[in-house]
Amino acid sequence: MVNRVLSVTSECFPLIKTGGLADVAGALPIALEEQGFDVRTLLPAFPAVLKTTKSRKTLCKLPDFFGGSAKLMSAKSADGLKLFLLNAPHLYGDEGNPYQDDAGKDRANNHIRFAALSYAAAKLATGALTNWQAEIVHAHDWQAGLTALYLSLESGKKPKTVFTIHNLAFQGLFPPTELAALKIPKACFSRNGIEYWDKISFLKAGIVYSDAVTTVSPSYADEICSDDGGMGFGGLLSHCGDKLSGILNGIDTNIWNPETDGALTRPYSRNKLAGKAKNKRVLQEHFGLKIDSDAPLFCVISRLTEQKGLDLLAAAVPHIIGNGAQLIVLGSGEAKLEKAFITAAGAHSDHVGCFIGYDENLAHQIQGGADVIFIPSRFEPCGLTQLCAMRYGTLPLVARVGGLADTVIDANEMALQLGLGTGLQFSPVTEHALKSAIDRTLRLWNDKKTWRKLQKNAMNLDVSWRGPAASYAALYRRIAAK
Repeated sequence: MVNRVLSVTSECFPLIKTGGLADVAGALPIALEEQGFDVRTLLPAFPAVLKTTKSRKTLCKLPDFFGGSAKLMSAKSADGLKLFLLNAPHLYGDEGNPYQDDAGKDRANNHIRFAALSYAAAKLATGALTNWQAEIVHAHDWQAGLTALYLSLESGKKPKTVFTIHNLAFQGLFPPTELAALKIPKACFSRNGIEYWDKISFLKAGIVYSDAVTTVSPSYADEICSDDGGMGFGGLLSHCGDKLSGILNGIDTNIWNPETDGALTRPYSRNKLAGKAKNKRVLQEHFGLKIDSDAPLFCVISRLTEQKGLDLLAAAVPHIIGNGAQLIVLGSGEAKLEKAFITAAGAHSDHVGCFIGYDENLAHQIQGGADVIFIPSRFEPCGLTQLCAMRYGTLPLVARVGGLADTVIDANEMALQLGLGTGLQFSPVTEHALKSAIDRTLRLWNDKKTWRKLQKNAMNLDVSWRGPAASYAALYRRIAAK
């Protein structure tokens, strides 16, 4: 029976995080451990990772490793993750964002940095670096995309490989002149290999060379097989057949728990929702909004980008405040969107609050105090924010795309007749459709009995990693048996 799994990732919560990939990479191994797997996670030893891990021990030295000296270390995180750290200061020694410099530009040596991660993963998985060997290697996103390719070049018995696409928009594209530096044979640079429009694609390597390819929701798996949603990879993915599947993400329900969340002023539960009103009041005070329990409080916790549909939301701000509702925005991203929300907050300080940046504690407070969360994405592989929101009785208002369509039950007329619904969906992703969804939300808000029922429905959902981990376990066993 398959047991030993190596997870390969460039970020992992709570050690280092830029987005949802870190949350998945941090929570899934723990859920798999509960099912009896021995899961180890390999990631770069960024400064933030070294500061927050414990029990570090050097396992082997790598004296000439992609341009400098490196070593492989074992370690543990505070929440019990078993780690392998690739400690290579010449590659991962810079503070800050793991992918971009202080000016917001991609680091010039990203191809070397993440090829090194994949190369180390292949050696580690086959037992070349320690006495531990993997039976399954699970690589995440383009940063680990070369792992399966490097494993294909190894001799002897090799583990099976799973490659998860968290966001197809990030494809790891680099010039073919870098093949030698990446230790990749020229024969691999072909239409049936890693060549993509005369560039090396780390993402394509993961798709082509892995035994199984997953993405983070069934609907997104369907969408990316099309010309419109495939971002240039639709044809390749549509020919994967049953090699490609979609498995929904979960969230860590110990961290996201309104009954025990220390960030909240007043904990609450599905059957004791009164505490949510106190958190709402504190949130209104914090952002200088009018203290009004009857005003529906909308929120955004997101990267501020057009992909997230937040240009549509910015245009809809007058419609929101014109209906007596309030809006809080937490996030950062495109300068024009940051400016739009800052300007709105300045002009309508009683109704709009804005925090540019990210604060994990504040994110919990907003989830605990808001009534509705906006997620109007033009595409969304899965999304985690709506799962957290439902856990807190904050109803998601989402575009009907990808994982948002898979996780939120729309409170339409037929659903309401059956006592169903956990949020609201809208389509197409246009300003008009968004405003119509806001109007529908406001009508539901004014029906307090129905609203409370929807909150309880949302909070009753199992959004943990229990189900997704079982699906990954079944996938591992299936490919191992081939």
